[in-house]
Amino acid sequence: MTTKYGSFPGARPRRLRTTPAMRRLVAETRLHPADLILPAFVREGVGEPVPVGSMPGVVQHTLDSLRKAAVEALEAGVGGIMLYGVPEESKKDALGTAGTDPDGILQVALRQVRAEVGDELIIMSDLCLDEFTDHGHCGVLDDRGRVDNDATLERYAEMAQVQADAGAHVVGPSGMMDGQVGVVRDALDQTDHEDVAILAYTVKYSSAFYGPFREAVASSLRGDRKTYQQDAPNSREALRELALDLQEGADLVMVKPAGPYLDIVAKVAAEVDVPLAAYQISGEYAMIEAAAERGWIEREKAILETLTGIKRAGANLILTYWATEVARGL
Repeated sequence: MTTKYGSFPGARPRRLRTTPAMRRLVAETRLHPADLILPAFVREGVGEPVPVGSMPGVVQHTLDSLRKAAVEALEAGVGGIMLYGVPEESKKDALGTAGTDPDGILQVALRQVRAEVGDELIIMSDLCLDEFTDHGHCGVLDDRGRVDNDATLERYAEMAQVQADAGAHVVGPSGMMDGQVGVVRDALDQTDHEDVAILAYTVKYSSAFYGPFREAVASSLRGDRKTYQQDAPNSREALRELALDLQEGADLVMVKPAGPYLDIVAKVAAEVDVPLAAYQISGEYAMIEAAAERGWIEREKAILETLTGIKRAGANLILTYWATEVARGL
């Protein structure tokens, strides 16, 4: 039989789109609060949270407000929190020593958040020097101003140990140094931190979307990081980075940014048998907030659509500044 709709027999896909309940029933991709990780900034020497101008709704926390934010994330069912330290400007130096000071802002924050939430919320720490160096790069510079890979790895090993001592469940080496995962794993194992996991920033592209983040961490960067972060036109390179990180002992891997690189998320997802995270970064956040503020898009729907797209591409976990808000609504 033929009708204006085509030939029978045959299913009509629209039957499964008729009502919200039907669409919910047959949804292939589902977000869950435990899929979400909240990135959070804690700033030294401030008496109240400081708004990040380019990221409406995001602040540089005090230690008190950070503990509160961690509890709120836990109560909303969020899976984890990723901490970034913002030291006083006077404490930055060429080696980023505030990043390995047991009494540095990030380590103090880790201890306090761990004391507040214990093992109920996974506490992650950014393992990188860029927040703590006076030049803003992710590593130690040589006498020609280039990042010295091996000298940087020595600093990462020390950072891993102090962050684990301070209570991190997971450390996230994000500097894109060659060999960083293996060095961090050895450093943790040698100091009785075998249970601390590594979230490898496996595929971290040199991106135009990091600007608001640099405001959030009060970055001192001059120039760019193109010599060590991945180049946007390349995808096969991502799989080389993935193979190396897995060989070195990564427990979880990540693609950053998320939205502009969903093809990379999908390619990595097809290759891995460990959890895959994707970071919906500051520029992605800022664009949606700015467009919504102008009435150009529907904010909540756009947030959920982008997160669903990241999950559909293959990410198991998503770092997003909307983590607590979204988790409450799921």
